[in-house]
Amino acid sequence: MTGTEKTPAATPSFRLAYVPGATPAKWVRIWNERLADTPLTLVPVAAAEAADVLRRGDADAGLVRLPVDRTFFSAIPLYTETTVVLVPKDHVVSAVEEITLADLADEIVQHPLDDVMDWERPPGQPAFERPATTADAVELVAAGVGLLVVPQSLARLHHRRDLTYRTVTDAPGSDIALAWPEERTTEQVEDFIGIVRGRTVNSSRGRAQAPAPQEKKKPAAAGARRAPARGSGRPKPGTKQGGKQQTGKQQAGKRGKPRKRS
Repeated sequence: MTGTEKTPAATPSFRLAYVPGATPAKWVRIWNERLADTPLTLVPVAAAEAADVLRRGDADAGLVRLPVDRTFFSAIPLYTETTVVLVPKDHVVSAVEEITLADLADEIVQHPLDDVMDWERPPGQPAFERPATTADAVELVAAGVGLLVVPQSLARLHHRRDLTYRTVTDAPGSDIALAWPEERTTEQVEDFIGIVRGRTVNSSRGRAQAPAPQEKKKPAAAGARRAPARGSGRPKPGTKQGGKQQTGKQQAGKRGKPRKRS
């Protein structure tokens, strides 16, 4: 390479982290349709590691579970997941459509170390030992050792034919949000914000658009006469001022005999 040749500019790209249970597919499809020249790379991360991945710059933004550190991250809440209890198919809970936390009071409920639920106090009775991961807890439930309360997406993610789940009506939900380091709000991040917010292709970026310049009207030349308004001219012959057509006799009547003088 000679000294006069320039190094080609790097192609812009966008890296999106996402936690288990998050579903970025719809937004990725829209990105690929609108921004085909900007590659989008998906970065799967554990829920507990998502914040560190974004802090290190290993991803530009992420679909994460709230809460996040709002002094460092900007976040846009996207949706709240329903909470369910995962049980064996022959468990008594499977006989109903919904339960409450009180219904779990006497049950052993697994509480894995990577639990994404923001419990003040986990429901049910604690297990003898906490499993390391949600996947491990699912295996224990399948073995008949306790139940597991999780967001519905994780129950679907760890689907097994011998397990089912039911809605827990009074359990806290799990919020999914788009988060990114506030000081690294790039153009690509703005593009993705526009997509998740449902903006159209002409306004997909969150950046403010400059208003189009308005053409100034030229002042009328001095002494120029204004054109008469449309339809404001004199009435046509044979027409009254109100626009009603006169008959031939009515017209002739105006040219009739002169009045007699008294």
